[in-house]
Amino acid sequence: MTVPPLDLGPQTRVIALLAEGVTDDQLGNSTPCPKYAAHHLLGHLLGLSAAFRDAARKDLGVTTDTPPTDSVPDIGPGWREELPKVLDELAEAWRDPAAWTGMTRAGGVDLPGEIAAAVVIDELVVHGWDLARATGQAYDPDPAALQASYDFLQASAEDLSRDAIFGPIVPVPQDASLLDRAMGLSGRNPGRTP
Repeated sequence: MTVPPLDLGPQTRVIALLAEGVTDDQLGNSTPCPKYAAHHLLGHLLGLSAAFRDAARKDLGVTTDTPPTDSVPDIGPGWREELPKVLDELAEAWRDPAAWTGMTRAGGVDLPGEIAAAVVIDELVVHGWDLARATGQAYDPDPAALQASYDFLQASAEDLSRDAIFGPIVPVPQDASLLDRAMGLSGRNPGRTP
């Protein structure tokens, strides 16, 4: 493999722009993630970006070994500068074809590099939608990332253990947009409003 199958940069830029659009008074807004307010979701995006950046680099340690369910994430005072920086580092790390090969670790789970990439792409697409819904912003994910997220979610649709991660599938009409169908597969109601 000489080039990575997908550049995460366009989707990480979407997330960075959404985060930039979050006002301080929206940080307490509820999100489609039941236990998360907007500031928790931003903290989750920050943590998963660092973890999957390090997973791509095969730099295993605290960031890659901590299960995401260990605590409710949050942001610190420097999050507005830190999140775009870590998102850029995440995209750059996955531009290395070696990131997609061999084994790595994220969330305390050992997995092949290409599966780790699929997971982080899905996380960025789904949580981008969550952040947009929580803050009333328009959401236009990177088309390649959206397709990869949909494919990942569709592949897990028959897995009985998937509800522990995603929640029950929300039925969506077959003629709905790809984004709405992906969100339904992720256990989200595409019609949710802020």
